[in-house]
Amino acid sequence: MYLAPLNYDRYFKKVFSELTIAKRFLEDFLDVEIQEIEFLQNKKSISDDARYVEFDFRCKIDGFYVIIDMQQWYKTDVVQRFYVYHALNSALQLEKLPKKIIPLVGNKSRKVHDYAELLPVITIIWMVHDTLGFSDDYIGYTLAPENVTEFIKKDVVWGNSTIKELLAERDKQKGLLTNHNRNLDFLSSNRLIYAFQKNIVKNKKYEKYYDWFELADKTLRKVEEKREYAKYEQDKIFTEVIRRLLKSLKEPESEEYITNYEEYLHGVQQYDKSIRREGREEGRQEGYSIAVTKLQPQLEDAREKEKEAREKEKEARLILAKKMKQYGEQINEIKKMTGLSDDEIIGL
Repeated sequence: MYLAPLNYDRYFKKVFSELTIAKRFLEDFLDVEIQEIEFLQNKKSISDDARYVEFDFRCKIDGFYVIIDMQQWYKTDVVQRFYVYHALNSALQLEKLPKKIIPLVGNKSRKVHDYAELLPVITIIWMVHDTLGFSDDYIGYTLAPENVTEFIKKDVVWGNSTIKELLAERDKQKGLLTNHNRNLDFLSSNRLIYAFQKNIVKNKKYEKYYDWFELADKTLRKVEEKREYAKYEQDKIFTEVIRRLLKSLKEPESEEYITNYEEYLHGVQQYDKSIRREGREEGRQEGYSIAVTKLQPQLEDAREKEKEAREKEKEARLILAKKMKQYGEQINEIKKMTGLSDDEIIGL
């Protein structure tokens, strides 16, 4: 029973467009019980320069705005890009933020946004292959007082203080974290979470979220044995996930989409491997103690090889974009998968 890969953008969106599925995933991953969930528009205009940003999935749950985004392959800008998405999910709330009236001199008044109504944001980046160098299932980031970070980093404190002194300092830092004056706890309520499918499947902690990533991994590896999916079919939500993936696989040109996607993914991974391999080889041959001037010819050669690799990689992206365009894929989807610009896609 071969299923459409849940990790591929098209199929991820088809599955998570059903709110009951998205609700269950968020409950399992965040370990919460959600009372209400509201789907939010996933494509938003921002400015003339950044015409729009498109999230894979965006919703509002009890007291939070949430983004889920799938990352299939290694990208150098993954940290900065999702920080921007994370911030935008706060800024986009301005559209619906209520106004309050500020009294001015001379019986005048002015309407301003009531920022006290701003809700925290949770951004979940579902990393398929990349682990960012971590071995944990996931890593989460929140805003915390700098003093707390400094306390943890100071080796001299940990090496020279008694247990009593450390506990006293710890209590002091806890006081900073539990200061809720003027809603300071809002800062730490915002969370940016990187979930690592590769680690989750490997670690097998059997947390509630494990089945989601295990199922995704099986569809990615094209596991066909029906018995491998038997346990999921005992759950009505996972049964619906599987039904949608099966239905998607039968759609016209779905097989071609998967083939093109895999070809492009393989090309990107090979490009990254070749650059890393060449770097390691040069390091072994020359050693790190050699002067920069002596390395200059090798560096120039490496740059030329990298340039050629980039050109080949660009050519592969153009071929994929052309194929996607031929069978009616939306420009936004083509841009997200290939990284090409509007003009480059339109010109194909």
